[in-house]
Amino acid sequence: MFKRIKATIKDYPRNFWILVGALFIDRVGGALVFPFLALYITSRFGVGMTQVGEIFAIHSGGAFLGNMIGGAFADKFGRKTMLMVGLIFSATISIAMGLINEWELFYGLAFITGLLSEFGGPAVQAMVADMLPVEKRTDGFGILRVAANLSVTIGPAIGGVLAGVNYLLLFITDAVVSTITALIVLFALPETKPPHAEGQKEETVAQTFGGYWRVLKDKVFLAFIFLSTFTALVYMQMNSTLSVFLRDVHGVPAQYYGYLLSINAAMVVVFQFFISRRVKQKHPLLVMMAGNIFYALGFGMFGFTSQYWQFIIAMIILTIGEMINAPVMQTMVANLAPENMRGRYMAAFHTGWGIAIAFGPWGAGVILDNYNPNWIWYAGTIICMTVAVGYLVLKSRVGGRFKPLREQENI
Repeated sequence: MFKRIKATIKDYPRNFWILVGALFIDRVGGALVFPFLALYITSRFGVGMTQVGEIFAIHSGGAFLGNMIGGAFADKFGRKTMLMVGLIFSATISIAMGLINEWELFYGLAFITGLLSEFGGPAVQAMVADMLPVEKRTDGFGILRVAANLSVTIGPAIGGVLAGVNYLLLFITDAVVSTITALIVLFALPETKPPHAEGQKEETVAQTFGGYWRVLKDKVFLAFIFLSTFTALVYMQMNSTLSVFLRDVHGVPAQYYGYLLSINAAMVVVFQFFISRRVKQKHPLLVMMAGNIFYALGFGMFGFTSQYWQFIIAMIILTIGEMINAPVMQTMVANLAPENMRGRYMAAFHTGWGIAIAFGPWGAGVILDNYNPNWIWYAGTIICMTVAVGYLVLKSRVGGRFKPLREQENI
């Protein structure tokens, strides 16, 4: 086992491991706050889940702009620059979220938080694609997910303790962690933006943003984003609505919700690399279809069960779907994107997730506050099964552009 780990470490460049380490540290800070944000808002301001959904929607509106700006500027000014900007803004905004007392002001802060904190997101994904050749990207994105989920095995547990003392401690700790990560990026990571081809002129800022028109003309890519957005509508309920649903409907305390997230993260840490290497043998659209079927079963169980041990099984099933889907999805985006447009393609992909964040919690909040709350999970099952069929249809029509990843390795 140790020999395999050592061989894996040697198989990837030093800068990649620095990026993985920096992401791990930053995600520990994020994992302190995000899983408890809905609980924080409802308890501090005395509002319902519908209002929490509105906050997520406003945040997503800011994130949409921040993501698009960050993706364009990552292609224009460099990945490292935008990653640094995102981390610095994230540290500043985190403190503000913990200090604000007026509910009305929280709306404005939610938009600013989304705008500024998303500047660095596309840069990280583009950096991985820059650093790694095609044959290593699926495993590389898998390793990145292992690091992120390892942080989730730590973050929620620490966050639960801090939240029990004072929610403000969550935001202060997150700000400190983001600052530490920014220093690591500043002093240890080089710029990875590919150099311009000989004779190629530097794009103006206007031309850089105009490149999004080229993304919009890529119909196959847009179809992929369309399907993945609906999956995201369901998946992101795990980190937003689920905590309030379990507390209000089944009396599950925040601590036990944190345990479910830890199970999810621990599974990714242990099994992600194993699964990533095996799904490369399959057509990526069939892999995406299979992952959505697991999502449909796992998320659906929350609507049909009421015992905590059954919630654990549901989390295990949906985590299998997550491990199947996530690294392949990121690799597909990286491989579809032209080298000089990786930031913008990554930003466009994450825009779909931004739409999900905008409407997912809000729609779930309306159901939770006004109707049978189990319909959140019934709807999730219907959506994921429909998306699974959608990937099968996409394969039948344009499957040639999405070759099995092992075939791409030989291109």
